[in-house]
Amino acid sequence: MKLSFGPGALVAAAFIGPGTVTACTVAGASFGHALVWALVFATLATIVLQDMAARLGAGARRGLGEALMASVSGPIGKVGAAILVLLAIGVGNAAYEGGNLAGGVMGLEALLGEGTRRLLVAGLAIVAAGVLLIGAYKPIERILIGLVLVMSLAFIISAILVRPDLSTFAAGLVPSIPESAQLTAVALIGTTIVPYNLFLHAAAARNHWADASKLSEARRDSAISIGLGGLVSILILSTAAGSLFVAGMEVSNARDMAIALEPAFGPAARYLVGIGLFAAGLTSAITAPMATAYAITEMFPAKSESGQTGRFRAIALTIVAIGAAISLLGIDAVSLIVTAQAANGLLLPIIAVFLLYVMNRKALLGDSVNGLAANIAGGLVILITLLIGLRGIWRALSTVFGA
Repeated sequence: MKLSFGPGALVAAAFIGPGTVTACTVAGASFGHALVWALVFATLATIVLQDMAARLGAGARRGLGEALMASVSGPIGKVGAAILVLLAIGVGNAAYEGGNLAGGVMGLEALLGEGTRRLLVAGLAIVAAGVLLIGAYKPIERILIGLVLVMSLAFIISAILVRPDLSTFAAGLVPSIPESAQLTAVALIGTTIVPYNLFLHAAAARNHWADASKLSEARRDSAISIGLGGLVSILILSTAAGSLFVAGMEVSNARDMAIALEPAFGPAARYLVGIGLFAAGLTSAITAPMATAYAITEMFPAKSESGQTGRFRAIALTIVAIGAAISLLGIDAVSLIVTAQAANGLLLPIIAVFLLYVMNRKALLGDSVNGLAANIAGGLVILITLLIGLRGIWRALSTVFGA
C-alpha cells in the first residue's frame, strides 16, 4: 500500500492552528493529561465527518456548497443556505484569520525574540497571499503538506524531549472532567471539529482525484492524515503536561511554553515549539481563506473557468486582508477567535445535519451514499456536538446574567 498525503493533510493543517495549539498548551499546563480523552474523541469525530466530505468530493464529484444548493428547493431555501454558509464560513474565517496571523507571529517571536509585530504580521499575510495567488490546487496542496510535515516533526520531537509520564497519559484516556475544566474540554473539541473543513475537504478531494475510482484512496488519506493531526494535538498537550504542569507553571499560549521549556530542556525545545507554532499559524492562514473561497464560489459559480479562478483568488485575498487588518489595527484577535469558535460550535451541528442529509441522497451521490454505520456514527457526533454547543450557550448566559 502506497502511503501518500493529499487533501486530508489540508484538513489537519486547518484544524491545527494557533487556537488549537494554545488550547492544547493551556489544557496540558492546567490539568496535565486529564483531558487527553477529549482530543481522542474530537479526532474520531472529525474522521467520521471528514470521511463523508471526502466521499462527497472524490466519489460524487461535488463540493459541499454545491451539494447544499442542489439539495434545497425554492428561492427561500437557497437564500437560507447561502446566509448560513456566509455566516459560518465567511464571517467566522475572517475572524479566525487575524488569530492565525497573530499565532504565526508568536512562533516567529519565540524563535527570533520580540520585534516589530506589525511588520511581521504584514510579512506573514503577504506570504499567505502569495501562496493563494498561485490559484492552482496542486502547488498549494504540496506547500501545505510540506508545512504540515514540518509542524508534525517539530511537535513530535518536542514531546520526545520532554518525555511525559506514560502512566498519567494512559489515565487521561478515561473520560473525566476535573473541576473548572469544562470550558477547556469544550475548547479542545471545538478547535478540532471545524465546520469550514467540511467545505475545504470536499472541494480539495474533487480537485485532487480525477474520478470516483480513487474513492478508497481518498478515504484512507482522510483517516491517516486526520489521525496524524489528532496525534500532533495530543503531543502538544502532553508536552505541556510533562513540563509545565509537573513544574506548576502557568502559561497563556504556546509562545510562553516555548520560552518556559528552554531552561529545563535547552534551546532546541524553544526552537521546536516556535517552529511548530509558526507553521500552524501559516498553514491555517492559507487554509481558512481557501475554504471560504471554495464554499462561496461553489454556491455562486462564475460562468467561465477563468472567472471562477479569479473569483476564488479575490475571495481568498479578501479574507487575508481582513485578518491582517484585525492584527495590524490592534483589534483583540483572541476575543474574535473565541466569538468565531462559539459561532462555529453552534453552527457545526446545523452544517453536519446538512451534510448527513446530502450524504443520504442516492440520486445525488450514487454509490458514495452513506451506509447504516456512517449514519449512526454521524448522528452520534451531531448529537454530542449539539449538547456541547447548548452547554456552552448555557454557561455563557449564566455568566452574563449571573444565573
